Amino acid sequence: MNRLFAMIGAHALADYPLQGDFLAKAKNRTAPIPGVPWYQALGAHAVIHGAAVAAITRSPVLGIAETAVHALTDDLKCRGKLSYNQDQAIHLACKVLWSALAKAPTA
Repeated sequence: MNRLFAMIGAHALADYPLQGDFLAKAKNRTAPIPGVPWYQALGAHAVIHGAAVAAITRSPVLGIAETAVHALTDDLKCRGKLSYNQDQAIHLACKVLWSALAKAPTA
């Protein structure tokens, strides 16, 4: 349960204060910031999330999975295929899944 709580907290940090206005706008392929490749901004944002999951779970595989799912989910939201609430529900469901898949810490 502590791991899940840590991932939810890391998600809140990475999706709000660490994302900021710049990344929130720059990651959107439908309204990109001139001169800023949207895919670089989306990738950077997704890697921040993936790195947090990898650090908390101690699993690079889960970190890579989080990066991929987070990027896809946010891109779908930016393209109007998902609502804000659907986007956040997917992110939360992933944290529950990663927590279940992560190995128990060893003493």
